[in-house]
Amino acid sequence: MKVLISGVCGFTGSCLARHLIESHEGITIVGLDNLARAGSETNRLPLKSLGVQLFHGDIRMSSDLETLPFVDWVIDAAAQPSVLAGRDGKTSPRQLVEHNLLGTLNLLEYCRAAHAGFILLSTSRVYSIQALTRLPLSEESLAYTLDSSQPWPTGVGFGGVSENFSTEAPVSLYGATKLVSERLALEYAAGFQVPVWINRCGVLAGAGQFGTSEQGIFSYWLHAHITRRPLKYIGFGGRGFQVRDALHPRDLAGMVDFQLRSAGPGRILNLSGGKANSMSLAQLTAWCNQRFGPHQPIADSSERPYDVAWLILDSSKALTETGWKPHITLYQILEEVADHATNNPNWLAQCAA
Repeated sequence: MKVLISGVCGFTGSCLARHLIESHEGITIVGLDNLARAGSETNRLPLKSLGVQLFHGDIRMSSDLETLPFVDWVIDAAAQPSVLAGRDGKTSPRQLVEHNLLGTLNLLEYCRAAHAGFILLSTSRVYSIQALTRLPLSEESLAYTLDSSQPWPTGVGFGGVSENFSTEAPVSLYGATKLVSERLALEYAAGFQVPVWINRCGVLAGAGQFGTSEQGIFSYWLHAHITRRPLKYIGFGGRGFQVRDALHPRDLAGMVDFQLRSAGPGRILNLSGGKANSMSLAQLTAWCNQRFGPHQPIADSSERPYDVAWLILDSSKALTETGWKPHITLYQILEEVADHATNNPNWLAQCAA
């Protein structure tokens, strides 16, 4: 089997490449990356030493795909990953759309020509911000939690937000590009019989992640805490009660491994650490204080666009349909990142965070 991974030198793409090489005998990994993300260069030589066939190119340029060998599957792990992209002054809306949507279109056209399957790494941020902000929440142990005394909307249960939760606008410019990419992939599945899997991922976290304050928050928080960088609880009263779940990319790789062996009919699946792997920023700070010594974040009650107080994905559909579930616990993830932070005190500078 031959697999193309776009964004192969990124955190997620490189983790997927390593796992697939280890788990698939005889697999060939073709990697494409424009190396624009700070830190991605550090993965180039290690991947090459594993036998990854690396190509320097940009998925926004269809001509960059013309020299690639045909493969059996494409994993789209290249994206502008920040929910603030297009509004943060670092990326324009046009650049965001070109990268996250035009890039996906070019990869789908490549799949159509190569008769290859397509796996899209999507995001939890395709879910409606207004619907998420209307969720009834209460406070418990320094964290927001769903208030069971009030009715919950369709698509929300004790396990979190499921695939049938609202995706009505607004979802952020970033979320919109990923949502349209999903719809485009499904059209290629229906119109051109391209095998398609769509994975809506929760917050990915692990050692070696290029974390920033807008993306990769678990990794960023630990690295910033240990080096005593300024940290902020932004919005929601400046208390840090907002909650997310964490997923290790090796658990994601387990699902991708399954999908490569299956004909994807165009299924959408939530993949996340779930409620058991969730934590608020205040709880994360308490863990860091115990692990590294005290470092108090600044309270900043100003609101940012697209922020939500609580977002945990329910992956029970993936369990029912494929048997997949995460195996790496949140505390194992935190310990792994902590060891990496201890051994790499200048990591955030390398990532231009």
